[in-house]
Amino acid sequence: MSEIHQQLQFAAQKNNKLLFVLCDPDTPTSLLHTQVAKAVRLGLEWFLVGGSHISHGNTTATVELIKNLGAKYVILFPGSEMQVVPNTDAILFMSLISGRNPEYLIAKQVTAAPFVKKYKIQPLATGYMLVESGKLTSAQYISGTLPLPNDKPEIAAATAMAGEMMGMQYFYLDAGSGAQFTIPGKIIEAVSQSINGFVFVGGGIRTASAALNAWNNGANAVVIGNGVFEDDNLLETIFNAWQQSCFSQHH
Repeated sequence: MSEIHQQLQFAAQKNNKLLFVLCDPDTPTSLLHTQVAKAVRLGLEWFLVGGSHISHGNTTATVELIKNLGAKYVILFPGSEMQVVPNTDAILFMSLISGRNPEYLIAKQVTAAPFVKKYKIQPLATGYMLVESGKLTSAQYISGTLPLPNDKPEIAAATAMAGEMMGMQYFYLDAGSGAQFTIPGKIIEAVSQSINGFVFVGGGIRTASAALNAWNNGANAVVIGNGVFEDDNLLETIFNAWQQSCFSQHH
């Protein structure tokens, strides 16, 4: 069992909530440097690298920058097989189980698998679930799939259950980049209560209350991304909410 898998499973068993920072390779280097350095100073350990736009981003350089700044764990969250690069600790090896596009259910994974093996990256079998967020997001447009309805928790739960029965141990509930609404608590709760897997929640989390809502409804990890690089105060705001959440869990 890899260290990453062990750490995440241990956190889930102990109900220790985690906070991840998602770094898009398209983000300007100076901005990435500033915010990642700040996150590391605050004591954050978990970083994801990837994005829906694959035109200009330099995934390798982004991974190196984050590692050089002292990040403990760097995990790939690829928008494409082109973002599978070496020297990362693990990869969310995802199948888009909320959609019905075979490209993102299995075809992209077939292309990526030899590189994951060659680079000796630990794959984390992940069911990726896009949830309706009020507007057309990059992930929805690029994947050409319909998101899960955000008012039908039973559909989200059944989707996650199917993924778990097929061997997935991680589930990523995503409202998508630039989401208008975050994922409703009822969806997060329905998914987390119906499976034993580790649940990530991301997309549009730009307030402390949105992050706390996700953790309180069963998310094991909250992922913050674009907002961190657009609002200079967001990182500290969510970090303080995370500490509050951790404190209340253990008292």
